[in-house]
Amino acid sequence: ELLLSVKTDIEGGSNLTDALAKHPRYFDALFCNLVRAGEHAGILDSLLDKIATYKEKTEALKGKIKKALFYPTAVVIMAVIVTSILLLFVVPTFQNLFHSFGANLPAFTQLVINLSQWMQHWWWVVLLGMIACATAFTQAKRRSRGFVEFLDRSVLKIPVIGVILNKAAIARFARTLATMFAAGVPLVEALDSVAGATGNSVYSKAVQRVRESVSTGQQLQLSMQQTGLFPNMVVQMVAIGEESGALDAMLGKVADFYEEEVDNAVDGLSSLLEPLIMAVLGVLVGGLVIAMYLPIFKMGSVV
Repeated sequence: ELLLSVKTDIEGGSNLTDALAKHPRYFDALFCNLVRAGEHAGILDSLLDKIATYKEKTEALKGKIKKALFYPTAVVIMAVIVTSILLLFVVPTFQNLFHSFGANLPAFTQLVINLSQWMQHWWWVVLLGMIACATAFTQAKRRSRGFVEFLDRSVLKIPVIGVILNKAAIARFARTLATMFAAGVPLVEALDSVAGATGNSVYSKAVQRVRESVSTGQQLQLSMQQTGLFPNMVVQMVAIGEESGALDAMLGKVADFYEEEVDNAVDGLSSLLEPLIMAVLGVLVGGLVIAMYLPIFKMGSVV
């Protein structure tokens, strides 16, 4: 249906760019700008091949970022689920047994039992609170730019995860700008499109500042350096590209380097967090088991 619609528009006299622009769900502004540049330069065939390569690499990068964010989320979710099951279903069984002892329980055991009783009576409050927080978080992300920027800036400061997201944003910036510059899109116009492709509002605003500086005649490498977000190596590579007239090639090398860095960092994170998940679950389960068996270990004194 999509292709038939595009075909009909082209047969009706529209160019490919205008036909694609009618379907923003499938073809974003960046894609349409690249196609427009290819049509104007008469190199649409080769440019479409570059767009395909660009899409493959950016989608692969998105997959790596999702993988990096999955592990910490999995740790939290598994910890909540396991703890809730133990407090709601396992601890009450032991509680009935301890009640028949008729003696004071160890403080740790009593604490766990109190927490279990609270969960049994107020689990619905916890559930509603989690739903309310999730809803408020989603609405804030949609409606508040300030909240999104605060969130993006905070995430970039998280150990390990922040490093991965910083490198991913730089890789996206370099890959997108390299593709657009190679397509013949003017630098200022290209930067305007690149700002929305970094995947992070902090970098997006930085690229907009770079665009404003470049539009006044300042060199790209100097504008990037002034943001304080781009590493010296990236700035130096861009400087070499500007001086040698091979900016797209240098940006491509930067993108390749940082994509590989993200890949290695995600692999390292997964190898680190897999045993961490087991350790967290072991501490939770082990702690609750110890709390439940302490009175049994002290049966002599309790009885």
